[in-house]
Amino acid sequence: MPGKSAKGPRQPHLGAPLDALDPYLPDNGNLGYRISRYDLDLEYKVSPNRLAGVATLTATSFIHLQRFTLDLASTMSVSRVTVNDKRARHSHRSRKLSITPESPIPPGGAMTIVIRYTGSPRPIRGPWGEVGWEELTDGALCANQPNGAASWFPCDDHPSAKAPYRIAITTDSPYYALANGILESKRTRAAQTTWVYQQIEPMPTYLASVQIGMYKKKSLATKPFPVDAVLPARLMRTFDIDFGRQMEMIDVFVEMFGPYPFPTYTVVVTDDELDIPIEAQSFSTFGANHCDGSRSAERLVAHELAHQWFGNSVTLSRWRDIWLHEGFACYAEWLWSQRSGGKSASEWARTYYDKLATHPVRTTLTDPGPRHMFDDWVYKRGALTLHALRLAIGDGNFFALLRRWTDKYRYGSVTTEDFIALAANFSTMSLGPLWDEWLFTAALPPFPGPS
Repeated sequence: MPGKSAKGPRQPHLGAPLDALDPYLPDNGNLGYRISRYDLDLEYKVSPNRLAGVATLTATSFIHLQRFTLDLASTMSVSRVTVNDKRARHSHRSRKLSITPESPIPPGGAMTIVIRYTGSPRPIRGPWGEVGWEELTDGALCANQPNGAASWFPCDDHPSAKAPYRIAITTDSPYYALANGILESKRTRAAQTTWVYQQIEPMPTYLASVQIGMYKKKSLATKPFPVDAVLPARLMRTFDIDFGRQMEMIDVFVEMFGPYPFPTYTVVVTDDELDIPIEAQSFSTFGANHCDGSRSAERLVAHELAHQWFGNSVTLSRWRDIWLHEGFACYAEWLWSQRSGGKSASEWARTYYDKLATHPVRTTLTDPGPRHMFDDWVYKRGALTLHALRLAIGDGNFFALLRRWTDKYRYGSVTTEDFIALAANFSTMSLGPLWDEWLFTAALPPFPGPS
């Protein structure tokens, strides 16, 4: 496993349990148990947009459970549920699947939950638009952040609820199917092909993803880990321009952030245009408009790659701390720009500071509120916070801190307080005033550096 010093078989690492709901998404997540593995067997027919699934969830009860719930969109119809091989009663309304086992589950009791379901998956509407399973012109993609996973599989949809996955997708043979992790097997029977992927590093539900399209695979590198592209044949030439510095970018980020945390990395380019790229664990998805031969989307290429460290491996415990993902990925854009001969990080900091100064914000970076957690000011102020920290502690300490952050919390769940505590070890002075100004005060502090 890249980034792991231990020898021998690769083993899953489970995130720390947090039996609490997230106030930003209080209707998502479930109490009383923790899922330790998802096995999803999916069959998808592209033309009618029809999904049939069998979800096998391995879980452990925290308390005496007479009944428990899972998140699942109302567009999915559940035909059968078993718990520990015994038929269980269930009801399904308001995006909650309620399950009553034949016998209560004692505290610490193991559960194997099997759910058979079918439906025509649709994105889930929310304050952030539509998220989840989405039809393309000829295929489908999943963009779950923050609460779209339930549009296509039953789950405990909470960002700290990380688990390994096995995802098997059966679809018509002309289509290429991609999911998180390593392709374990591919089997064609008659006119259909089954693709089986194993994602053993724990993953939150919002990063689980399936991509289906008329794609071809292009190998970009085999060492130190496989890097591939999956895209329509018509975009192969422009891909070499727009993503031509992908491998150099990976080398730079490994130097700055530490070892790449997953066994593979794949770039998907859809045949459709997309408003924004989408991160998933072990791959990123771009639209055809990001692959037009102009290299104008290279900052987004850097942003999505950086999420493999900041967001996908090291994942927030609660949505209010989204700056730990987006601020870091945004600052990675600025770092790449400087390293690749573009504007320096300081120049980008000045540019976006001036923009933020013209639009005062009335909430803090560490609690922007659910409606504003994906606003651009969170991204840019988060990056400015890191720039201010870098100037305060110096480059050597700053990059040592980032590498320690990605190592200490690899595959884990974190909060802003975790980052503050770790950063204290890399500074000879108190960072309290810096955090007060940049994280906990709504007003924009003075520019960090020469005016």
